[in-house]
Amino acid sequence: MKEETLLEVKNLKKHFNVRNGVLKAVDGINFAIKRGETFGLVGESGCGKSTAGRTIVKLYDATEGEVLFNGENIYKYKGQKLKKFNQQMQMVFQDPYASLNPRMTIENIIGEGIDIHGLASGKERKEQIYQLLQDVGLNSEHAGRFPHEFSGGQRQRIGIARALAIQPQFIVADEPISALDVSVQAQVVNLFKKLQRERDLTYLFIAHDLAMVKHISDRIGVMYLGKMMEITTSEKLYSHPLHPYTVSLLSAIPIPDPEVEKKRERIILQGEVPSPMNPPSGCPFRTRCPKAMAKCAESMPEMKEVEPGHFTACHLY
Repeated sequence: MKEETLLEVKNLKKHFNVRNGVLKAVDGINFAIKRGETFGLVGESGCGKSTAGRTIVKLYDATEGEVLFNGENIYKYKGQKLKKFNQQMQMVFQDPYASLNPRMTIENIIGEGIDIHGLASGKERKEQIYQLLQDVGLNSEHAGRFPHEFSGGQRQRIGIARALAIQPQFIVADEPISALDVSVQAQVVNLFKKLQRERDLTYLFIAHDLAMVKHISDRIGVMYLGKMMEITTSEKLYSHPLHPYTVSLLSAIPIPDPEVEKKRERIILQGEVPSPMNPPSGCPFRTRCPKAMAKCAESMPEMKEVEPGHFTACHLY
C-alpha cells in the first residue's frame, strides 16, 4: 500500500437547521485516508457517519471545514472541474432497493455515468457495461432487466457496477451490507476487496457491524454524536481499544466460543444517546461513560496520538 494521502478531512461540520434549532450531525471531525487503503467508519445509528460520507462526496454542502482530494479543496470546485472531480469519487448506497431507478434497465443504470462523462458510446459502451456486470458477479443477460427482478444482494452488485462505471479512484460505501442477508454480506465484502486489488481503489467503508469492518478495513475511525473518538489500525482497535466508548462497542460483539463468552466482561451503557440538537457540554460521551470525570464536562478532549498511529479523544490520556 502506498503511503500517499488521497483524501484528508479537516474540521468537517454538517449542521441542519430544523424546526426547534440546529442539529449537529457532524461536528468537527478530522482524518486522512491513504491511497489504496480502506478506512472504516463505525458508530451507533445516528452518530453522523453516513452524513459525513455524503458530505465528503458533496451530496450535502458542508457547514464548515475542508475536504482535500489529491491535495485540493473539493468545496472550491465548480463547472467542469466539479464534473471531473465527480468522476474520481463515487458512492455505493445503503439501500439497494431505493438507490436504483425502477423505471430504468440495468444497462441504462450502469451506462448513465458513462454517458454523462462521455467515456464510451455504441458498441464500446455496451461492452463496458457487460464487462462491469461480469466483474461484480453477474452476466450480460442481466443488462436488459429491471431492478425489481433481482435479489437484494444482486441489486447491491449492480450499485457497485454503477459506481465503477466511470473509473473512480475513491468510493464511499455507506453501510453497503446492512440491508442484506448475513449469507450474502460476506460475498459482497469479498467482492469489494477483490475490486480494490484489481482497480487500485481507495474506500471509506461506513458500517455499524464491527466484526465485518475489521475484516475489510486497514484503519478504523470511531464516531459518537458527530465527533471522532478514536482512530487506529483495525488490529490495534480490537486488541487494545483506548476510548471507553470503543471498549463498550467491542464488548457487544459476540465471540463464537462459549467458554470465552462466559468469562469476558460485557459493558452495558446506561442512559440514552443524547440529542445532536442539544449535546452535552465537553465530551459528548460523558453522560454514559463509566469513567467520566468532572473535567469531561468542562471541555471536549483533543485528539491525541497516545501510541504510534493510535489517536483518541479522551481526558484519560
